[in-house]
Amino acid sequence: MSKRLIGRRISHEEISQANGELTEAAERWRTRDLAAERIKYIYVDGVVFKMRSGRHIERVPVLVAIGVAVDGSKLVLGLQGGDKESATSWREFFRDLKVRGLDGATVQLGIMDGLPGLESVFRDEFGGAKVQRCQVHVARNVLVKAPQKLKPEVADDLRCIFYASSREKADEFYRLFKEKWDKEIPTAVKSLSQSIESCLTYLAFPQEDWISLRTTNIIERLNKEFRRRTKTMEIVAGENACYRLLVFIALKMELHWHASKVGTVRPNLPFFGIHTK
Repeated sequence: MSKRLIGRRISHEEISQANGELTEAAERWRTRDLAAERIKYIYVDGVVFKMRSGRHIERVPVLVAIGVAVDGSKLVLGLQGGDKESATSWREFFRDLKVRGLDGATVQLGIMDGLPGLESVFRDEFGGAKVQRCQVHVARNVLVKAPQKLKPEVADDLRCIFYASSREKADEFYRLFKEKWDKEIPTAVKSLSQSIESCLTYLAFPQEDWISLRTTNIIERLNKEFRRRTKTMEIVAGENACYRLLVFIALKMELHWHASKVGTVRPNLPFFGIHTK
């Protein structure tokens, strides 16, 4: 194949050398110094890959963090193997970001879903920051506890809370939600009550940023691209190959993000309708 493309055969030694150089370059970028970055928001999540480890195939999670700088630009801060269900893994991940120079004092908000222990660890490691729980994840958890015939109406009422024009309006819509549904679907109301404070944190931040802070859509899109690119491979051939691929995708996404800074994004409300079917 190489002879047909470039007129000569590429040796195994050349392929090995090229892979080594790519691996070193990807690792330098993945562990690069972050001291020059002034980050105000951090999105965090984990994505799972099937990876070859010796003679075995294992499901290996990778922790991902996307930062939003003070000028609204987005960048991938970290990609690191670790159990996304483990508070210890997340603590190590956040500490690694700070060891690499990230100034935790500038971080104002972390946007995440409800992974066990993640919120408390984030608050520990970034003491001046608040937490925003992804509204799409919360809505999904609430709607799954509602009967099928009620899902569309419950979803509409959730939208009223999540897209209120002020904290006062959101609190009022939440009070009406509880009065309306507490007798009929108390487990759904309880589910919302457990997350409501974290769901509305974004309202304390600049209004032009609200559309980007309500959900983890930004990092979900990155993880979706990770999965799309690795789907045809079925199995990633080891940790180095995984990081090489993820770094390439992350750099490509960053080029796309240059045209869509946080605070300048056109409104695009999350589609809750899918959860009402």
